[in-house]
Amino acid sequence: MIFKQHLVFILYSLCASVFKVAGTKSKAKGGQGQFPITQNVTVVEGGSANMTCRVDYNDNTSLQWSNPAQQTLFFGDKKALRDNRIELIRASSQELTIKIGDVSLSDDGLYTCSLFTMPVKTTKAFLTVLGVPSRPEITGFTKPAMEGDIITLTCSTLGSKPAANIRWFRNDKEVQGSKELNATGKSFTVRSSLQFQVDKGEDGVAYTCSVEHVSLSNLYTTTEVLEVHYAPRLEISKPQIDPLEGQYFKLECVSIGNPIPEPVLWSKDGGELPDIERMIVEGRELTITTLNKTDNGTYRCEASNHLGTSTAEYKLFVYAKDFPGPTTDPNALGQHGPDHALIGGVVAVVVFITLCLIIVLGRYLARHKGTYLTHEAKGAEDAPDADTAIINAEGNHVHAEEKKEYFI
Repeated sequence: MIFKQHLVFILYSLCASVFKVAGTKSKAKGGQGQFPITQNVTVVEGGSANMTCRVDYNDNTSLQWSNPAQQTLFFGDKKALRDNRIELIRASSQELTIKIGDVSLSDDGLYTCSLFTMPVKTTKAFLTVLGVPSRPEITGFTKPAMEGDIITLTCSTLGSKPAANIRWFRNDKEVQGSKELNATGKSFTVRSSLQFQVDKGEDGVAYTCSVEHVSLSNLYTTTEVLEVHYAPRLEISKPQIDPLEGQYFKLECVSIGNPIPEPVLWSKDGGELPDIERMIVEGRELTITTLNKTDNGTYRCEASNHLGTSTAEYKLFVYAKDFPGPTTDPNALGQHGPDHALIGGVVAVVVFITLCLIIVLGRYLARHKGTYLTHEAKGAEDAPDADTAIINAEGNHVHAEEKKEYFI
């Protein structure tokens, strides 16, 4: 009985040993068949990148990280490369995680994680470093620009990876520029240019260069405001009321130009102002304190800057106090004059009506006269001689009032 129990124990131990050896071989075989697991990493230049390598199970086989130059960074928990930016985060039989701080564009590339089985198993992970573009700068901007000049504005940004995008805005409206791209090592220099001819309408216009990039949470922008110099242009602003004798009257010389044209000079009929006591000049304004008929004439203002001179004129006509006032500006009348077409039409109608009346009246008189001659001739038709005819005609004329006349 004891022998039988001893035999069963031996058989059980033998089976357990067989199963243990088989399990160990299977585990070893599985470890040799697996590959390490990694993940690509993207980081902004100057930031930190965590590189992780894992295996599902491991029989104390070491993991290793290598850089793109195939230099070993860490072998298990042992640091192999002297780089203070690289440090160990976690090292175990199933994971190796390292940290690369203050990442630069030179760190960009393909990293390798190795599992030292027989044979060695490797997996790649790409570290993408985003190059941050520099703040944009606008060149080609000269202050001031002269009206009519052709200028070229260029916006530049350096160090972007991938290449940055540049957009132009004129005030708030986008305008298209011409783009230029140059590679410098792993980064790019991007330029965009605008070329245009300036006029007075460009004075005070803001041109903004905007840089967009995947590494930026907010856009980089820079703005330049154009200053354009141009020759002066003048006009005279006048009151809306009609100029009447005894009234207060003011003219203002409104000028545009850059630089602002100074000073403003006033004159009347090509000469100096005749009455400086009543005609007061203050800056751009001419004030006549009390209008009278002697103030009639052409008033001129003149102003200059370094680009030219401009003048404007106003024709003043002073109306009597009791005059109800013109319906239009006397300057406008001087420019436009009476409506000759209307006057010509009225004259033509009058002439036509007159001719019609003359024709009707002529026909009427012709018929009237013929009837009288016919009745006067009655009684003289059968007279033997002229004297008798006259007597008969006179006799008929005496009784003419008694006769009833018919006109055909």
